Amino acid sequence: MMTTIAARELRSMFLSPLAWGVLAVTQLVLGYLFLAAVDRFHRLQPRLAAMDGGPGVTDIVVNSLFSSAGVVLLLITPLLTMRLISGERAEGTLALLRSAPVSVTRIVLGKYLGVLGFLAIVLAVVLLMPLSLYAGTTLDLGQLAASALGLALMAASFAAAGLFMSSLSSQPTVAAVATFGLLLLLWILEWSGNLGGGLQQAVDYLSLMGHYQDLRQGLVNTADIAYYLLFIATFLVLSIRRLDADRLYG
Repeated sequence: MMTTIAARELRSMFLSPLAWGVLAVTQLVLGYLFLAAVDRFHRLQPRLAAMDGGPGVTDIVVNSLFSSAGVVLLLITPLLTMRLISGERAEGTLALLRSAPVSVTRIVLGKYLGVLGFLAIVLAVVLLMPLSLYAGTTLDLGQLAASALGLALMAASFAAAGLFMSSLSSQPTVAAVATFGLLLLLWILEWSGNLGGGLQQAVDYLSLMGHYQDLRQGLVNTADIAYYLLFIATFLVLSIRRLDADRLYG
């Protein structure tokens, strides 16, 4: 039943012009930024060749692309998740879904897997851009894999937070704005300056950007992976608890 809900959610996304528009605009923007990064690398290449241990195509092109992709995902994920639960509530179909012979956990996970399926398509197209360079240059495949892992984990984290925000509201627009606000706050936490002591360490740990930057540099740390997995699990559990409360108290 969970896979059925996921397939239904993914299918409904592709029946919506919003999803196609998001997919087209995302690839257009990232494609332009990718080509701009390639052009910048070609202009810098004579100087880079004279440097001992200077940055290569992976550092300049791939790192720039994945940095931009993170920002784009921050902008589009609230649009993809805003209707997951709030749309059902607004249309009056949530009560019907909850009355089905399926647990709330499976409902939440099914909807989550559905939006992950769409994000996986976005990520696959993003990954094809740097891989297209592999035929004509040397890529650091380890750094590319770490960057792809970081982007996938961050996209999954965005989707989990968006699902929870969608479960709190009956208005998809409110859910989208709330999701964007939460993700933006967690993204810019690192800009808080020097707070000193343990408070600064806590803020740095909560920052989505800090963990993603390490992975983009090719530094695969279990602490960064654990952060994203804990983030995802926390918001999925909160979503389940929210729907459980709806079922119990109407």
